[in-house]
Amino acid sequence: MLEETILKDLEEIIPLSKNELDLTKDGQGFGLIIVDEVNGFAKVGGGNLAPQVQNEQVSMMVSETNSLAHSFVDKEMPILALLDTHEPGKPEPPYPPHCELGTGEEDLINELKWIEKESLATLVRKDCINGFIGAFQANGSNAIIDWVKEYNIKNILVVGICTDICVMDFVLTLLSARNHGMLHGLKEVVVYDKGCSTYDLPRSVAKEIGLPKSASHPQDFTHYMGLYFMASRGAKLVSIAKI
Repeated sequence: MLEETILKDLEEIIPLSKNELDLTKDGQGFGLIIVDEVNGFAKVGGGNLAPQVQNEQVSMMVSETNSLAHSFVDKEMPILALLDTHEPGKPEPPYPPHCELGTGEEDLINELKWIEKESLATLVRKDCINGFIGAFQANGSNAIIDWVKEYNIKNILVVGICTDICVMDFVLTLLSARNHGMLHGLKEVVVYDKGCSTYDLPRSVAKEIGLPKSASHPQDFTHYMGLYFMASRGAKLVSIAKI
């Protein structure tokens, strides 16, 4: 297929460097951040921006995230989940209404609901694409900064959806905040590729539903591009995560 050929060419032209993350012996200082694995983005038929049919990349993300989260809890390592949550009638441009408060779209998918009861889990609702910006509280504090300080986080492992949108915006800002000295002690931001996913909107489908061709969003390409841009700014990519 043309798409497969183009993706192979992309991998050849701008290859990604991925390593193995092995925390089976010592994971102290690591924290897990889960970005927006809520019904409105990750549950089949869960909302305007959720997959309408089963999607392999999204399913893998959910499975890998669930496995990682259980391992972090077993090792008594902290978890923070960002939950996209919007006031009804106040969508975030350029996207249609999604994850509105009270609809259920803003809640963790069923596979991850158990996290809510864990003492080492922190849930942070955000009203914008960028989770770091959305984590600022009314009193001027920032939930991400506070979490890193409270648990003495040295390295952060990031998973979630969408690779090239919410995950990427969060990771790039997190790196900038680290470089600016806002996250004292934070060393590395690590992104697990199989723990991330994005949505699929081929050009042909965009045309069928009346969207402009510029709305096209081929999943494999945009996922790859998201990983590339995060890595180019200093994030470490891993293709295997053993916890």
